Amino acid sequence: MAIKALTSMRDKIKEIDKEIVALLNERAALSIEIGRLKTTNNLEVYDPAQESKVLRELCSINSGPLTEESLKDIFSEILSASRSLQLPVKVAYLGPDASFSHLATESHFGKSISLLPQPGIIDVFERVEKGDAGWGVVPVENSLEGTVKLTLDCLISTPLEIVSEIYFPIRHSLVSARKKMDGLKKVCSHPQALAQCQGWLRKNLPLCSLHEVESTAKGVQMALKDDTIAAIGSQEAALKYRLNIIAEGIEDYSSNMTRFLVIGKGAHEPTGVDKTSVLFGARHEPGALYHSLQPFVEKGINLLKIVSHPIRGRMWEYLFFIDFAGHAQDKEIVQCLSGLRKKCTFVKILGSYPRGDIKS
Repeated sequence: MAIKALTSMRDKIKEIDKEIVALLNERAALSIEIGRLKTTNNLEVYDPAQESKVLRELCSINSGPLTEESLKDIFSEILSASRSLQLPVKVAYLGPDASFSHLATESHFGKSISLLPQPGIIDVFERVEKGDAGWGVVPVENSLEGTVKLTLDCLISTPLEIVSEIYFPIRHSLVSARKKMDGLKKVCSHPQALAQCQGWLRKNLPLCSLHEVESTAKGVQMALKDDTIAAIGSQEAALKYRLNIIAEGIEDYSSNMTRFLVIGKGAHEPTGVDKTSVLFGARHEPGALYHSLQPFVEKGINLLKIVSHPIRGRMWEYLFFIDFAGHAQDKEIVQCLSGLRKKCTFVKILGSYPRGDIKS
């Protein structure tokens, strides 16, 4: 009886799968038509505001048993495939393959994209500015180690805008060509990864020297060439380069999350659940920062982040990066920014974009 019931349920699934395939192709045909309209009207293929709305609407009608996260993962790939039918999507990121930037990029854009790994954050900005890639993905802050200063440096001068953000959980592994820690002399990884695992490293590998490299995946590549080197990286990187995972979860705190920015050209419409990033310079006088922030208090706008950043070549003078809830087109935000400009030496809107989901 059990076998018969199982066969019957599998037959039902086959019929449902046929319907899904037919509907997916019907959706794909419409996507192609939408792509033609976008091309005619000089619109971007990737529209993070529209995609954010689509995913929110799908989650609002989801009655289970699929979880919200699973539903988003499925439809993110459908959206990715739809984009690729309209026009090839090229995305630059801090490489090489299997870096956390790579994993974050795929989690956001899906797998139907052309990836352009870059050796450094500056290179990601340059590729997008020159048009070699439509968009770029760069790390901007980590929940444990704070802001990535090089990304802030690039945001000061770039003509690009922030068009989206990605929150990606970071889980570090110690990987090596060896199967045990015996005989290891060096640990190579990105500076933030080394910092995030410093307690574990002091306890378990106190005699190993620590060497900073441009990405976690670069450290994994070095470990591939020298079995006295271990790297801190993702499980995916270990699998890709066929290295051994000696230890997993070596980050000092399990709640380790990195926020990435998607950078590109052009602004996007409000979604109702947005964030705006702004750079401003306060006057060099007592109370300048306090007065600069008054327009946010007056308009009841929630500040999500504020970071001071030293101005190169001008000792003890700072710029300020702020994130706040809302879109630059919202009425109260327009008024707030007008007030901010009156109180500051200059203001640069870095972008308004859909707020990212913080995944566990």
